[in-house]
Amino acid sequence: MKPVNLIQLVVLAALWGGSFLFIRVGVTDLGVAPLMALRVGIGAAFLLIVLVLRGASRPAFSTMRQRAWPLFVVGMLNSAIPFCLFAYAEYTLSAGVTSVINATTPLWGALVAFLWLKDRLSRLRVAGLAIGFAGVLALVWDQMFVHDATAAPLSPMATALAALAALAATLCYGIAASYTKRHLTGVDSLTVAAGTMSAATIALIPFAIFWWPSGAVSMQSWGAAFGLGVACTGIAYMLFFHLIAVAGPARAITVTFVIPIFGILWGAMFLAERVSMGMVAACAIVLIGTALATGFIKRVPLLGAKSAISRDA
Repeated sequence: MKPVNLIQLVVLAALWGGSFLFIRVGVTDLGVAPLMALRVGIGAAFLLIVLVLRGASRPAFSTMRQRAWPLFVVGMLNSAIPFCLFAYAEYTLSAGVTSVINATTPLWGALVAFLWLKDRLSRLRVAGLAIGFAGVLALVWDQMFVHDATAAPLSPMATALAALAALAATLCYGIAASYTKRHLTGVDSLTVAAGTMSAATIALIPFAIFWWPSGAVSMQSWGAAFGLGVACTGIAYMLFFHLIAVAGPARAITVTFVIPIFGILWGAMFLAERVSMGMVAACAIVLIGTALATGFIKRVPLLGAKSAISRDA
């Protein structure tokens, strides 16, 4: 990967890591559905404007009409539902913790692809799945029973429900990846992004209107919604698709391993969130499991050495 692409990947990780910070800030005033409707609505508007400026709006809109149902399904599975689940989770969990759970997305992607698309899972990838989910359990355990002395204690049930909501969100991402591969292969990436965000917006608008907050919304929350829509959705999607085009999908997906670093960093810097050694260790376990399950690590040196010895013997 060229140095400029590496810098772009770090910027992308910083933007997506920042989304958990913005959700944590905005959800208290705006609530789940209104905040996420604003996010996907602003993101959709940004991406549609880009399509128009590129002169690609006519073929893109034609494709959106032809693939309306698949785009709607992906919009629900890849945006509307998981975004709302993460927002619900962040009523309880910190931005750093939810960013770590988000890193399990490739684990679900590998499992869903195995069950649905019959993709092969080697023993090493199966071990990665087990390690990754063990890391999540360690993270939830840390959140349940180790608390900052200055923070209000959380009930184990509330923590568990929030963690399950975040895991359900990443499961949606995994299903969306396989569905996209089956039904939207060959469709321009920017068209898919704009179409799915538009569909998610249409789906969330009624819920946003129904649950629109009756009280005043702070400028911080409005700023968080705007940051989510423009920076963490519109610009981030553009940057991600650019990296796929110039560096390839395998290298672009490595952003998954960097997002938790920024999620934890932004939470600690701007929200004074607690970062325990148990949380850092759980994050490392999740990332190692993800690297194995996705095939990013294709062999373990020690196992490879043992195999060579066996063959020589």
